[in-house]
Amino acid sequence: MSIQGEKLQKVLARAGVGSRREMEKYIDANRVSVNGKVAKLGDRVEETDLIRVDGHTVKIEEKAERICRVIMYNKPEGELCTRKDPEGRRTVFDRLPRVDGERWIAVGRLDINTAGLMLFTNDGELANRLMHPSYEVEREYSARVFGEVTAETIKNLTKGVELEDGMAKFLNIKPLGGEGINRWYNV
Repeated sequence: MSIQGEKLQKVLARAGVGSRREMEKYIDANRVSVNGKVAKLGDRVEETDLIRVDGHTVKIEEKAERICRVIMYNKPEGELCTRKDPEGRRTVFDRLPRVDGERWIAVGRLDINTAGLMLFTNDGELANRLMHPSYEVEREYSARVFGEVTAETIKNLTKGVELEDGMAKFLNIKPLGGEGINRWYNV
């Protein structure tokens, strides 16, 4: 598998420097050079190019056939969806199995107070296809709501809101029951 003509941020991500999105930010901040010239977003590189990040040479190795790995992880409440926490709290990455020479990429996030199934992969392209709204991958959640959910609220949630990267809305909101102000919904 040759890296000839591959986008710079993809090559850097595969080399383990960071995610493609992080590498795009590095390139925009003029922290990356190719053959002594400041790199621009969209640059393509070849195996023979000398790539540096913050002045340090990045070793680009051709990989043998890569195995795409995907794992499911049942995230408990209290874990963060980040690689390292400055406060030393437990993260989802602390409990994942190690993969030699590669990194796990979280397919989405759950907040610290949320428990649920998460997917992780070592394939950045797969992660992007599962996460990016343009691919329209449906997700299903069970959500606990405190307080009354009116018909107007349900209407607004199914109508949606336009975000920078596309429309965000619930396709269905199905009550699952509950008592008093504590109600569950499948969304």
